[in-house]
Formats: sequence, structure tokens, C-alpha cells
Amino acid sequence: MRAPLNSASRPVSNERLGVILRILSTLAFALMGVCIKALGDSVPLGQVVFFRSAVALLPLVAYLYWRGDWPGGLRTSRPLGHIGRCLMGAAAMFTSFATIRLLPLAEATMLSYLAPVVLALLAWALLGEQLTARRIAGVALGLAGAAAFCLPAFAGVLPDAGGLGVVLGLVTAVLTAGALLQVRRLTMLGEGAGAIAFWFAVVSALGGLATLPWGWSWPGPSGLALLIATGLAGGLAHILMTLSFAHADASALAPFEYLSVLWAVILGFAFFAEVPGLAFVVAGPLVLIGAFIARPGRAR
Repeated sequence: MRAPLNSASRPVSNERLGVILRILSTLAFALMGVCIKALGDSVPLGQVVFFRSAVALLPLVAYLYWRGDWPGGLRTSRPLGHIGRCLMGAAAMFTSFATIRLLPLAEATMLSYLAPVVLALLAWALLGEQLTARRIAGVALGLAGAAAFCLPAFAGVLPDAGGLGVVLGLVTAVLTAGALLQVRRLTMLGEGAGAIAFWFAVVSALGGLATLPWGWSWPGPSGLALLIATGLAGGLAHILMTLSFAHADASALAPFEYLSVLWAVILGFAFFAEVPGLAFVVAGPLVLIGAFIARPGRAR
């Protein structure tokens, strides 16, 4: 990944392009969620993870080749660091996809934004990063939002599936934060973004493939199309996100990251007739504001 440019050296037109690319990446991530939810229980979870990761390798390899990072950019001197990042990230993919199946799309997306809140705490505890007043406020808001959203589930107000979905959403946030923490360690040690993304996709695909003995289904044409679309949307989303940071500073792009929740609300209603409940309305703003405040200053 190219070194970020200083904001003063970026023309306004480039920054505008960066914003457009970031918005498109959030839409691609939301469309990936739609494909996963549309598949429902017709395809085993491990099979979905495999297609999401294996198909995503196609646009990723094309992008790395275009950047001149194929195959030289895949070399690494820290394989154990990559293994730790990949295992946590792959586990997060499993729990995230399960959360999408169990909860409305908007609620599953909102829970994923607890990851920056957890990351701020982990970075303070494990990397010695300063926990400023701003980040403390962000963590407090995020945790308050999580409590407001989770209490109905733990009080038995939600169906059993909803309660399990909330738990898996919280587990996803913790696993994602751990994976992001490891990404930060790897980048600080000089590992390239291309290598990190490629090996994560490979390990996740292998993790999904490992579930084959527990039974995969042979999807029909529509199911196969959704599986392929899941991988293409996920791979494209990562590429668009990476490109956006090449054209604009993280601070300029940060507000647009949270459009994922808006897309999830719109697409959830359009495709699945999902209407966010009161818990989402109360907790959503707290979690999103907390994530915005607690997030690292640099792009992930």
C-alpha cells in the first residue's frame, strides 16, 4: 500500500474521489450482507465463508497485479503474526455471518461498530497507546449503546434467536478488534497491506473449506449466484476502501464509514421488510458516535 499523502498535497478533486470510493465501499459491504441474509439457512455457514473468501481472491489478485505487488508483495517475514491475525479474522467472519442470519441487517451492522470501541481498550492495554479523554468518552458511549441494545435480549424480550444473534454480534466485535489490533502490529513492523489482505483471504477460505466434511449443499442457480456475489462484493469493498485512503485522509473519510448502517436500514427494509426496533433507535446513535470518537486516528 502506498504511503499516505499529506492532506496539503492532495487536490480537492482527489479528496472528492476518495469520498466517493469510500461511500461505494460501504455500499458494497452492505450488499454483501444482503447476499448472506438472502441465502438464509439454505447453505451451511462454512460454505458461505469459503465462497466469500475464495471468490474475493479474484479481484484482490487483479488489484495487486495492477499495483505491481503480485507476487512480490506477498512475501512476509512474520508468518506467525499473520496466522494470529487470520485466525481471529476468520473466526469473526463466521460469527459475523451467523449474526446477519439471526438479526435484522441494520442491527447486525450496528453491533459490528462496537469493534473500534473494543480496539481502543485493547490498544491501551496491549500496545500502551494513550487512552485520552476523547477515547474514554467514545468507549463509554459505545458501551452504553451496547447495554441499551443488549438488555432487551438478555431480559427475554427478544426471541431466542435474537438473543443468540446479539451474543454472536458482541463476540464478532471482540474478535474483529483483536484482528485489527494484530493488523496494526503488522503494519507497524513493515508488513504490506496486500500481504495482510491476501493471506487473510486464503486462511479464511481454508477455514470455510475445512467444514466440508460436516456437509455442504449443492445450491441452485440463484444460490450459486448469491455465493459468488458475496465474494465479489466483499473483495470489491476492500479494494474500494483501500483506494479511497490513497486519495483522501482518514479524517476526511471517517464520517462516511458509518453510512454502512444507513445502507443496512434501507436494504433491510427493501429486501426483507425489516423495520428497526426501539432498541436499535436508542442504541444505534450511541454506538456509532462512540465508535467515531474512539476510532484510531489512522485508517485501519
